Amino acid sequence: MTDGGIAPLKIGPLVFDLPAVQAALSGYSDWPMRVIAKRLGAPYTLCEVMLDKFLLQVRQRKRTRHFLWHTDEEHPIGGQLMGAEPEQFAAGAVRLVEAGFDVIDINFGCPVKKVVGKCRGGFHLGQPQVALEIIRQTRQAVKAEIPVTVKMRRGIDDSQQSVDHLYQILEGCLALGVAAVTVHGRTVEQRYIGPSKWEFLRQLKHDFPAMTMLGSGDLFSAEDCLAMLKQTGVDGVTIARGAIGNPWIFQQLRALLQGEVLPGPPGQAEQREILAEHFGLAREIYGDQRAPVVMRKFGIKYSALHPEHPDLRLAFTRVRTVDEWKQVLETWYRDDGPGCFPAGDLHRVQGDVTPGGGSPLEVS
Repeated sequence: MTDGGIAPLKIGPLVFDLPAVQAALSGYSDWPMRVIAKRLGAPYTLCEVMLDKFLLQVRQRKRTRHFLWHTDEEHPIGGQLMGAEPEQFAAGAVRLVEAGFDVIDINFGCPVKKVVGKCRGGFHLGQPQVALEIIRQTRQAVKAEIPVTVKMRRGIDDSQQSVDHLYQILEGCLALGVAAVTVHGRTVEQRYIGPSKWEFLRQLKHDFPAMTMLGSGDLFSAEDCLAMLKQTGVDGVTIARGAIGNPWIFQQLRALLQGEVLPGPPGQAEQREILAEHFGLAREIYGDQRAPVVMRKFGIKYSALHPEHPDLRLAFTRVRTVDEWKQVLETWYRDDGPGCFPAGDLHRVQGDVTPGGGSPLEVS
């Protein structure tokens, strides 16, 4: 138990001292991002969601190897699956275990139209029997010691039928041996617009006390995470957009849970150190040609912690080469000035990241 009265997070046989995990983020939660989060206190991270049919066909080619790439320091690590057919889900789960992932996470939460339109992601919340068959076959396909978890939203929409379907799926999760569920407080219909209903999460945890439940939605600071834990009673939080460009959120939450004062934002020297470290990892996996382009979106997010955010953000958008990346760091982080906390409201309004869904991985 932490000083703040929050118990460690348990997912099957795994026990984490911090009840917070880094979510699966399409286009973001690759090996470099996960490693940086781990080094800054995240006890558990998930790779970006993969389509089951893509996973069954992908090979360890230079351009695609990063999807299954992980290293020893990351473990335990979760692999997230999304698809339409129970059989492919199960086969994809086996592939992830063979690749070395420690947990299989089933995505029933993605609200992106092109995903739902292909009977994937959040679509399954509207067909409980199919959803439960996916869970059943996936659970049977991997060894008992591999936890199977499920990511979902609070329903397709705000109708009573959606609530009934969600409860039916959660009851099935308990019966089928699901180790934990993550529930986002928005509906599929909402996508990323409007507030996440934390009171709904509180009711769910009250109604399913035996279920290890993580909450998600509107977690942009360590204070948000602590508030969700205390207000809803969930066992843990899954941090999505709030972790992009701000891996310090895990350190900050750890401090709050230990009864300490919220640490200040990292100074510019520390930001530069982590940016250089993150970029170095990206060069390892993507090479010098791709890494600068891949890292632009991360630099843009990191820039929110800099007091001259608008101009720095613009500078990151123009990066094309390794030398240009280094030049941005030398220009904007040459002094050890103070940092700042990112503006949560800015993230909410922009809605420019797709957590745990909307993967571009399509294999024809």
